[in-house]
Amino acid sequence: MTQFNPGREVVVAGVGLHPFGRFPEKDLATLAMEAVLPALQDAGVSWKDIPVAYFGHVYYHGMSVGETALANLGLTGIPIINVENACSSGSTAFWQAYWGIATGIYDMALAFGAEKVPRGPVTVTPEESPERYIGGDHMMAGYALRMRRYMEETGAPATAFAQAAVKARQNASLNPYAHRKQEYSLEEVLQSRLIADPLTLYQCCPTSEGAAAAVLCAADALDRYGINEERTVRIAAAVLTSGSYNGKGSDHSAFSPYRTEPGAVKAYEMSGLGPEDVDLVQVHDAATIGELQQLEALGLVPPGEAWKATAEGRTALNGDIPTNTDGGLLAMGHPFGATGIRMIHETVTQLRHEAGPRQVKNAKVGLAQCSGAGDVTTVHILTK
Repeated sequence: MTQFNPGREVVVAGVGLHPFGRFPEKDLATLAMEAVLPALQDAGVSWKDIPVAYFGHVYYHGMSVGETALANLGLTGIPIINVENACSSGSTAFWQAYWGIATGIYDMALAFGAEKVPRGPVTVTPEESPERYIGGDHMMAGYALRMRRYMEETGAPATAFAQAAVKARQNASLNPYAHRKQEYSLEEVLQSRLIADPLTLYQCCPTSEGAAAAVLCAADALDRYGINEERTVRIAAAVLTSGSYNGKGSDHSAFSPYRTEPGAVKAYEMSGLGPEDVDLVQVHDAATIGELQQLEALGLVPPGEAWKATAEGRTALNGDIPTNTDGGLLAMGHPFGATGIRMIHETVTQLRHEAGPRQVKNAKVGLAQCSGAGDVTTVHILTK
């Protein structure tokens, strides 16, 4: 296994977030700017201080989208890298920014993501692929198959999955940036419209519009930029993986959680921490089954037992594994290119103890896991 030996300590100096939802009056550049400017202000730096920027997005909005999004800040000639890595696009941009600083190429970097996801079903394969014709390419159909298998193998009841959706809406009701803030009962979740058996509507994330941004800086460069060290959050691990054969007979579809396992192992090794040290976690919960299986893949609960932890309230804000504290994809929303950095925003906010009514007590270590169709995942661990 590759050993990670970053040469420098890297911190998050500032974060910014545009609300998630639907904003027909705003173009992509406007969404991006309304996340980037708060991130710069939060870090206490100006645009001219930024030597490189990484932009996560998925849907086609023209060529050189990152350059277009940042043009209104001024053309400073810096490298602007456009990143497409499915739903992990934003978190991959963050990963690239981290390693650009850790290896000494840059002292500071901007990572941001923005998206205007079209309404309707999400597909991940080319139009001519066989999956399109048999219906297996629909994102929620894949999650439904995985959920049915999990229920058969573990005996998990439908109510356990519905509880994940109830918890997500409860957290989102405390978050002014969330797309879906209305709370629902278990019965309302289970009785909502069937999308792909056994998944109902309220167990599937909404597609959204929105943006998120983060300013990263080398710890040894904070004084040079006049950044307040007390507000910075250390990046203890930054890992990006893709699929490989694991011998477990697991599939390698766009919906598989198994690629998270090796990413988590590397992240724990890099940080010197373990699952027992994590105070809160953000995971990729495009559907309720996603949250449960990612918790298991991260080693936060034993295999096959995430449904019990959910039903027992352990993943709630006052539980011992607070999960998706801002509402997650299920309720915060899912503008693909922004989601991974939104997770960083929430983790930083929690570790600064600035999350208000959804604050996790004594939070010192946060983990953010973001998956992308095409067998990719990122795992970041942040500490305060």
